[in-house]
Amino acid sequence: MKYVRKFLGTLLIVSTGISSLPHIANAVTLSNGEVAFAQPPRLVSASTPYTDTNFPNPTYYFTLEVPAAAGEPLQQVTFTQRSGTENIEFAPNETIAFVGTRHRQGQSLAVKTVRSDAQRQTVTVTFDSPIPPGQTVTIGLRPHRNPFYDGVYLFDVTAFPSGRQTAGQSLGVGRLQFYSDTTTES
Repeated sequence: MKYVRKFLGTLLIVSTGISSLPHIANAVTLSNGEVAFAQPPRLVSASTPYTDTNFPNPTYYFTLEVPAAAGEPLQQVTFTQRSGTENIEFAPNETIAFVGTRHRQGQSLAVKTVRSDAQRQTVTVTFDSPIPPGQTVTIGLRPHRNPFYDGVYLFDVTAFPSGRQTAGQSLGVGRLQFYSDTTTES
């Protein structure tokens, strides 16, 4: 009985140690050869500190978390405006990216390309170096101005892993709300 208890105690310690090791996931390869995240990034937040309509040169922050179990680094993110009274036009050359969140900015990240397609209402941001799993990153899109009309504006956010043939995975919808200036002078 003494040896059984000792054996079970050792087994418990070893199994606890093994289960606490970080899980390293492999990317998923689809039947068509495209590579996808094993666990896709997560849209943490969408925000702007400038919510007045027609405010000039604001920044819209989209924070993404690339989980440790993603299996692949993050290479590209696409933002597609899905609703809102007017189409928001962005200044692609003014896009920023950094490690961390809007309120806890870390190291700046180099952006390789930013493509804006006004007809499709899409902005695609490609990082110079892929973002490794386990990182939180924020992308700041800069329109020329906030919309003239108040209301809710929704953006689909899609992430792509690094590689030549990759499958984008939807991270959800970022919501921004703008308000008309209601103050009047007497």
